Amino acid sequence: MEKLISTISSYVWSDFFIYLCLGTGLYFSIRTGFLQVRYLKDMLRLLFAKNKSNSGISSFQAFALAISGRVGTGNIVGVATAIYMGGPGAVFWMWVIAFLGSSSAFIESTLAQVYKQKEGNNFRGGPAFYIEKGLGVKWYALLFAIITVVSTGFLLPGVQSNAINGTITNAFSYSNDVVHFAGTDWTISYVGLAIIALLSVIIIGGVKRLGQVSEFIVPFMAGAYILMALIIIGLNITHIPDVFSMIFSSAFSMHSTFGGIVGTAIAWGVKRGIYSNEAGQGTGPHAAAAAQVNHPAQQGLVQAFSVYVDTLFVCTATALMILFTDQFNVVSEFNAKGEATSFLVNHVPNVSVEGFTQAAVAHHFPAIGNQFVAIALFFFAFTTIMAYYYFAETNVAYIFKGKKNQLVIWVLRIVFLFSVYYGTIKTAKQAWDLGDIGVGLMAWVNIIAILLLSKIGMKVWKDYVTQRKQGVEDPTFEPKKLGIKNADFWEENK
Repeated sequence: MEKLISTISSYVWSDFFIYLCLGTGLYFSIRTGFLQVRYLKDMLRLLFAKNKSNSGISSFQAFALAISGRVGTGNIVGVATAIYMGGPGAVFWMWVIAFLGSSSAFIESTLAQVYKQKEGNNFRGGPAFYIEKGLGVKWYALLFAIITVVSTGFLLPGVQSNAINGTITNAFSYSNDVVHFAGTDWTISYVGLAIIALLSVIIIGGVKRLGQVSEFIVPFMAGAYILMALIIIGLNITHIPDVFSMIFSSAFSMHSTFGGIVGTAIAWGVKRGIYSNEAGQGTGPHAAAAAQVNHPAQQGLVQAFSVYVDTLFVCTATALMILFTDQFNVVSEFNAKGEATSFLVNHVPNVSVEGFTQAAVAHHFPAIGNQFVAIALFFFAFTTIMAYYYFAETNVAYIFKGKKNQLVIWVLRIVFLFSVYYGTIKTAKQAWDLGDIGVGLMAWVNIIAILLLSKIGMKVWKDYVTQRKQGVEDPTFEPKKLGIKNADFWEENK
């Protein structure tokens, strides 16, 4: 089964798809005049804008909800895996996909705002909504919705819970129990039971509670983690030129040790970059659509900034801690079972890839290093799991729109909680391969959609830029003037 899952993952993440992701980000960067640089000031200003109505959630809550989905296991274990598989050069390609991908995140999040719809005091939206309303291809929208429900409801949560269980095992000498019952051995994870108990309370509260919890946890967890990284960077300040030189030379085939694996560095940098920041994947637009704003481009800019926070801040912090302390290995060959048989470097032979970051922090703070990373990853992964539930529920609502779907929602909750628990008792490799399949399938469908809808995305962007150049600080949106159809919410509430 593991071999089959791994094979499917390799097909989904083909070389063509890797370059499609890079090419899409470059295309939107050029079309928008590199908004990720030119409109950085607007991003920061809009991030803290107040919600002026009781509908939806604030820009900051939508940002926090999206960040809770973006900042997760990928920022700790994902970065370690990229270095393990592709060497230090993979970090550079994570930066590239974040910089280019922020423009893709802008387009998809802006489209989500254009085609969102109101349900009570909340908003719903995302790729399924803009595919149906913008492209007019209902079967393709339904395909995305089904893939997203399966991916975020079943395939992806296990990656996060598996990592929580793994780091807690490393930090606190904890292990799952095995009990014998009815002639069969059953694995019991008390960490898994604790996670699903906390989740049950939160997800039943709906999007408002998800936004409120994210708003509280995200700044705390990201701030504490980056502070620890800054301390370690400060302790290694003289090594900064050497580490950056290693990253850049490895990325362009100029390093004596890692130069021969530049193709692998690109593939794993992009792969883990997208897994971490989710730019173009189609998950961020769900959170973006939930915000109350006056112009769709405003939330697009906020979501573009969230990609920066995820990769350029948090992922870079992880990478530097690992590389400064030499607490990493880089594999060169695997056997038929997928086990490493030889290494380009083997600095920490008795440490699994999941433990690189813990080993890096413990290198300077042996008394608290393992425990600190375990706690940080718990918050990162837990809020990501919350976001996954919201994405899955949004697409269930799309599939069953106009019908009573409470029974389906409860089935989703049960399956979701089971998948979270199951992640704590399965192998890390199986969890990651399943997660990669989920991310890849969503990204395939969504990237094609936003490329086909690029004309509409650009109309909205140009309208925003025009109003800002005219001195309008808070632009408004009138879709009919731009020739945009089916933007029902904006027409009914102008």
